[in-house]
Amino acid sequence: MIAFSNVRKQYGKQVLFTGASFQITPGQKVGLVGANGSGKTTVFRMLEGTEEADRGSVGRPKRLTIGVFRQDVGDWRDGTVLEAVMTGAGEVGALGDELAELEPRLSDVDAPDFDAVLQRYSDVQERFASLGGYDLDARAASILAGLGLSQEQITGPIAALSGGWKMRVALARVLLMAPDVMLLDEPTNHLDIESILWLEDFLRDTPKTVVMTCHDRDVMNRVVDRILEIGDGKLRSYTGNYDFYEQARAEAAARHEAEWKAQQAFLAKEERFIERFKGQPSKASAVQSRAKMLEKIERVEEPRKIIEKSYTFPPCARSGDRVLEVKGVRKAFGDNVVHDGLDLLIQWGERWAVMGESGSGKSTLISMMAGVVEPDEGSVQLGASVDMAWFAQHHADNLTGRGSVLDELAARFPMAGQGALRQLAGGFSFRGDEVDKRVSVLSGGEKTRLALAMMLFAQPNLLLLDEPTNHLDLATKKALLTALSAYEGTIVFVSHDRVFLRALATKVLELRPGEAWEYPGTYPEYVASTGRAAPGLRPL
Repeated sequence: MIAFSNVRKQYGKQVLFTGASFQITPGQKVGLVGANGSGKTTVFRMLEGTEEADRGSVGRPKRLTIGVFRQDVGDWRDGTVLEAVMTGAGEVGALGDELAELEPRLSDVDAPDFDAVLQRYSDVQERFASLGGYDLDARAASILAGLGLSQEQITGPIAALSGGWKMRVALARVLLMAPDVMLLDEPTNHLDIESILWLEDFLRDTPKTVVMTCHDRDVMNRVVDRILEIGDGKLRSYTGNYDFYEQARAEAAARHEAEWKAQQAFLAKEERFIERFKGQPSKASAVQSRAKMLEKIERVEEPRKIIEKSYTFPPCARSGDRVLEVKGVRKAFGDNVVHDGLDLLIQWGERWAVMGESGSGKSTLISMMAGVVEPDEGSVQLGASVDMAWFAQHHADNLTGRGSVLDELAARFPMAGQGALRQLAGGFSFRGDEVDKRVSVLSGGEKTRLALAMMLFAQPNLLLLDEPTNHLDLATKKALLTALSAYEGTIVFVSHDRVFLRALATKVLELRPGEAWEYPGTYPEYVASTGRAAPGLRPL
């Protein structure tokens, strides 16, 4: 279907990849991985046909249809959500618009072009029907519901939606379009766990080809059957899911290092021989022979050093046993009651995962615990010696200062020395010159790392985390999870990442409309007990 043949791509002095050759066949599910700046977006553009290779070729059929989901949305202002999705449905959407334009003209039988209009209407109608156009609105509504939009949102104005909800609408447009190839850039961002699980099923079941980047390990494992890795100027292909790719890459790296070490030992031995006997006439022939051999030998490239990201949270002081108590809390937004008589006791060292469908009040509860939202009735009380820190996604989004990373840290912690702040920045992967990067140009993942660093430097013993892994790549997620696993304090968190849920949660709070249910066990135990991976889903 799509074939890269000996492709080279370079930006300035940076060679993204050279000699890249691979094929993507119909129906394949491909995961594209690589560090930030490695060239994943460039590969997307080359697959799409909006960017050319410097050398080599990218072949694709002429009638191939491609749909692209990116991490930006248009300036949608007019029409309903359903109309916005159907308008972007590709050929079938355009045919539907044409039918609507042609229909009024069918009543004018005396028009000189009536026969041509009638024939065109017939042709368009036949093609529209063959593409499933007559159930397009039903399919659009089903996809939007699967992505978590309510019926009220689906039929309501798109201008009323936030940026995150518009991202779901943009994703729905690509899924409804059903192109031959879907290019999906981080499609699970802004989705809750219920929508992610629905999307997993959709992508796994579609007969269409999918090429995606994704920071959700479970999605990559359950959807993709091939990994394309970009890095070190090369593009490597692995057949299998993400777990298989990691294992295969580790085994290849171990073989490479063993080969390099063996060759280095051999070279050192030969060089010692040459150095020792180069002045002896009786050994001249042997020395010359070995020197020529060393010149011709193909050198094994030195293995690249992979620096694992790691964060270390400083020890925190112990609070009292009763860390936080929610008593009879009621919270409503207009007629929408999200919490009604909620009672909850959180004790020292517990790690609560707060789960619930969209609109169940997860973020509202975390905000009330943080003291930034007041309950309509009841109370939220911190216990003795509790030092609380709260992370919400907008904390990262609000980092728009004009200074550098180091300036931002110094402004937040004016009493800390430069050495301590540089060490803090380095612990969150801002190493070397990266501490001088301006905050205004940081990516979403970099802003999240900086916000987490500032939150944790004060050594809190209660963490309230609302989707802390949004925009974080897999390596950064792994490092954060390792650090949180070793954290000594109490954690209450909302997350759509099942790796986080499995590793951290010791208790689960399931929120339902106006009520809550406590499960006194880990997330895997919750799944086994309820038979479902998240509230509102059908049993597994």
